[in-house]
Amino acid sequence: MKNNVKITRVKLSMPQQQLAQRVGVTRQTIGLIEKGEYNPSLQLCVAIAKELNKTLDELFWEVE
Repeated sequence: MKNNVKITRVKLSMPQQQLAQRVGVTRQTIGLIEKGEYNPSLQLCVAIAKELNKTLDELFWEVE
């Protein structure tokens, strides 16, 4: 799964730690999501999208 979490978070000047606290995960989890090394649950994807004011489609997409 590819994502725009890091790009969007950096544009908002939001540190990984702040996003992590707001969605209830560790900073390391956010880092792994941004690198595409962790597949977040749908619930976590929705929480991240809400915090970053984006839709799921704008942040996450499947690569074949």
